Amino acid sequence: MKKLEQLMELGGRKKELLFLLLSGVSLLASMTGVLPFPFDPAWIAVILCGIPILLEAAAGLITSLDIKADVLVSIALVASLIIGEDFAAGEVAFIMQAGSLLEDLTVAKARAGIERLVRLTPGTARRVTGSKEEVIPSENVRVGDRLRVLPGESVPVDGIILSGNTSIDQAVMTGESLPVDKGPGDNVSSGTVNQFGAFEMRAEKVGEDSSIQRMIRLVQSADAGKAKIVSIADRWATWIVVTALSAAILTWLISGDVIRAVTILVVFCPCALVLATPTAIMAAIGNAAKHGFLVREGDALERLATVTHIAFDKTGTLTLGTPQVIAVVTLHPELSEDLLYHYAAIAELNSEHPLGKAIVRCRKKVSSLPLPRPDRFHMVPGRGVAAVTEGTEILAGSPELLREYCAELPDRFLQNADHYRTEGCTVTWIAVDGRAAGFLVLSDTLRQDAGRTVTGIRNAGVLPVLLTGDHENAARFISRRIGINEVHAGCLPEDKLHWIENCQDTGGQVCMIGDGINDAPALKKACVGIAMGKTGSDIAVDAADIALTDDEIRELPHLLRLSKRMMTTIKLNLTFSMTLNFIAIILAITGILGPVTGALVHNAGSVLVILTSALLLNWEKSSSLQK
Repeated sequence: MKKLEQLMELGGRKKELLFLLLSGVSLLASMTGVLPFPFDPAWIAVILCGIPILLEAAAGLITSLDIKADVLVSIALVASLIIGEDFAAGEVAFIMQAGSLLEDLTVAKARAGIERLVRLTPGTARRVTGSKEEVIPSENVRVGDRLRVLPGESVPVDGIILSGNTSIDQAVMTGESLPVDKGPGDNVSSGTVNQFGAFEMRAEKVGEDSSIQRMIRLVQSADAGKAKIVSIADRWATWIVVTALSAAILTWLISGDVIRAVTILVVFCPCALVLATPTAIMAAIGNAAKHGFLVREGDALERLATVTHIAFDKTGTLTLGTPQVIAVVTLHPELSEDLLYHYAAIAELNSEHPLGKAIVRCRKKVSSLPLPRPDRFHMVPGRGVAAVTEGTEILAGSPELLREYCAELPDRFLQNADHYRTEGCTVTWIAVDGRAAGFLVLSDTLRQDAGRTVTGIRNAGVLPVLLTGDHENAARFISRRIGINEVHAGCLPEDKLHWIENCQDTGGQVCMIGDGINDAPALKKACVGIAMGKTGSDIAVDAADIALTDDEIRELPHLLRLSKRMMTTIKLNLTFSMTLNFIAIILAITGILGPVTGALVHNAGSVLVILTSALLLNWEKSSSLQK
């Protein structure tokens, strides 16, 4: 059904473009008289472009007493035809339909984000009753049910682990790319993915109370609560119609010249006013595209010009989301750092854990030595891995794993590891032949231009904020490095959304930048949502107004300045069009302008508005990151 609607919409757009093309040719033929027609060719433009305007104006008035710009256009069009000024009528209809099409092209249509979220909801669950296991629909799970979750399966409902150790991918809730080790007594959320070990859990929150369902409702409510910007012409339409009719009637009564009255209606038509906003937006969207931004909502740049805060997610946005080994610490002088690193990579060679893969990847980058496959390999879910290579036993994982299989870890090295953890790093402990040997330190990689981008944003008059599901230590460490003072760590999707709500309720306007599924409610709720289009989830992109096609955040200051420049252009366009209308009305009242001349003056004004807007296509402020 949705594909059919999209095809119908595409067909409608092609028809509008064809009608505009035929109307433009007919007006040219009417003005030059080069083509032999048995009637004025301007009537083609009147029929193709004017009738839709008349029908829409009538529908708005009859069904909801809604006075928009097309009401005045309809009056001017009919009046021009009555007195025989067919060209003026066709020209007005053509310009208004061109403006309307431009406006439509700036508005994004169908959004699939909520549907994608619904598809994330687990469809089934394994309920355990005594020694019996049965697969049931997840909506039939009840509070207190005992459930079994196998490796690779999604957690069906919120609950508490009763038995088993595992690692859970919580990206859907927290946005963090690394799985979290879980064991008996730990909480698990619906929609998160069990990575390695099977476990049994007790259902605590089911149905509409589960985490994934709460997030779906957050996205829906945020989307419904976002106000849509009404076009300037429609906002002022009632006053324009009343003023135009009053001026035309008074001029007719005083002068007795119906031509003057019709001319007033023609020059009062808000053609340039209608074109002022969409032409500037389209040009700015083209400029943004050249800098890596795909603007998915037509009024997103209008809203972006008003933002006071930019809220960043951390992982995948300010950082690359790919952990790197940044330090190797050995406990014994006879075991070199290079050999410890080598042993760790061999142990992790068969591991599917993201940290294990990162250790292997980083080792291959810094050493040309081959990594032999371990003779034996065993994964300990939620703890780490055990391997044997050429008679050497290696353990790689958590401190609990090493304490279980070898001697206690020395306090001074535990303190050293804690120092790294306070900086937001992750530590993987290594044991060789039954004794603790050292540890590897891994950290997410900060984007190269993150600091300069934050500085550019602050210099553009916008306050940067960090909203992340990561731990406080990691968040603080990153924020200090790039110069963000306001930090909110450990945020669930509802926490990010509530912060944005509170900020916007107190007069602020927030632009949210994220990449994960957990960012979708915040991206929807924010005044403007920007998603990382290359590495971000499809759900985040669907929820956003703008997507960064190449994930290069260094262009964000340019986008902020471009949005403000666009609004300046729109204001100049509006001022020019209103001034031109005022002068043309004075000339029409005095009889200097006739309907055709008035339509040509109006046409010239529309062309100038388009040319002014076109300057935005190549606008660029030099050194936008520093200024």
